[in-house]
Amino acid sequence: MKIGVLTNLRAGKNNKRVQRVLAFLDRTPEILREETHDFDRVPDVMREFAAAGVNVLVMNGGDGTLQHALTHLFGANGPDWRPMIAPIRGGRTNMVASDLGANRDPVKSLESLLAAARSGRMDRLLAPRPVLRIELPKEANVQYGMFFGAGVLHRAVGLAHIALPEEKVGAWGAGAITGMLIVRAAIGKLSGVLDPDKYQLALDGLDVDASEVMLAMASSIDRLFLGMRPFWGREAAPVRTTWIAPKATHLLRAAPGILRGRPPVYATPENGYRSKNVHGFVMQLDAGLVIDGELFDPVPDRVVRVTALPDVPFLRA
Repeated sequence: MKIGVLTNLRAGKNNKRVQRVLAFLDRTPEILREETHDFDRVPDVMREFAAAGVNVLVMNGGDGTLQHALTHLFGANGPDWRPMIAPIRGGRTNMVASDLGANRDPVKSLESLLAAARSGRMDRLLAPRPVLRIELPKEANVQYGMFFGAGVLHRAVGLAHIALPEEKVGAWGAGAITGMLIVRAAIGKLSGVLDPDKYQLALDGLDVDASEVMLAMASSIDRLFLGMRPFWGREAAPVRTTWIAPKATHLLRAAPGILRGRPPVYATPENGYRSKNVHGFVMQLDAGLVIDGELFDPVPDRVVRVTALPDVPFLRA
């Protein structure tokens, strides 16, 4: 097994941690490595790793770095190369790495991967996950990632980038913004970031009787930042979705259970709450989107089609 590590130097939340990773790579010449300060280099790095016969792609960066890599790997112009993918905790937000059970110390993650490669036991670290395929037909654009949000979530992430220092735009910063928005929504202050979005929605081809949404999100992983599990559908399907209406009943009281995936009994579609696992959905709206922390500006009458690639070979590092 040949390992390649892509490090996004701008994603690191802790410079000392980044330096420890780079020092480990200096001591381990059998691991191929590339460092970059921006996403523009990602396609070149993917091609270089593919040509070198890399079997294990280690993503040392945040969720945004992984999203760009997945979009290049699975996109129409990507390489004919399907490595096993090992996200490690090298960014400010590491939802995917955390969901996979990656070690909090990225150096220990690398040590674990190297030991498995040397012993021929990489299969013991396999933890396959679906990957969301997010098609934007009007824009002739397809993105791949593990988390999708629209409207309020797009505006909330934008607010976090404005209101918080760069080094604080991570899980705890996102948690603080989330808590503030929940309280505002619960007391009925649906303005600004919390303005409801008009939308049309079909889940697995069936139209949903709804016209406005406050919270719209989908994911192919179980846990989001800070261990939140805001999905409670039980269907055997790869795309987890949750939709909350602007006037959902007793939102403040329901929020703690929803964030744990254990909503109260009144969290039903009739009361403004819907969570369902689906094979795909189509929605039309004007609002902006967020995919693994990356922001996509609003587009009038945007149509979004979300499906999933099954069983992508991720590794638990």
